[in-house]
Amino acid sequence: MARHGLLHRGLRAGWGETAFRQEAIAAFVLLPAAFWIGRSWMETALLAGSVLFVMIVELLNTGIETAIDRIGPEWHDLSKRAKDMGSAAVLLSLVLAGGIWLSALYTHFSPDERSCLFDLRLLRLAPRC
Repeated sequence: MARHGLLHRGLRAGWGETAFRQEAIAAFVLLPAAFWIGRSWMETALLAGSVLFVMIVELLNTGIETAIDRIGPEWHDLSKRAKDMGSAAVLLSLVLAGGIWLSALYTHFSPDERSCLFDLRLLRLAPRC
């Protein structure tokens, strides 16, 4: 029960951040879209997982920034570096998710029926698309 309370408080605290709210609203649209666009369970999981990954990284970045702000209001180079690295992690997660979604949208709407987002036939792991 205590974990449920921590989860609820953490998500509520994250909702107080504009960036997290924007990503949550995007997730409200993108998570159902992942099930429509994905041609296999692997594609669907990667599409949905990339959205959730962005939200997780944003929450971790917010946690880092909150902890740094709690330490003190004075400027310090290490505090700046920690905040900058957290922001860079969010940017990289957004780039990753954007690349996954653009690739999926391209293969979903491309006229070539043979295109497949995860063509791992070279590794002999993926089923046919």
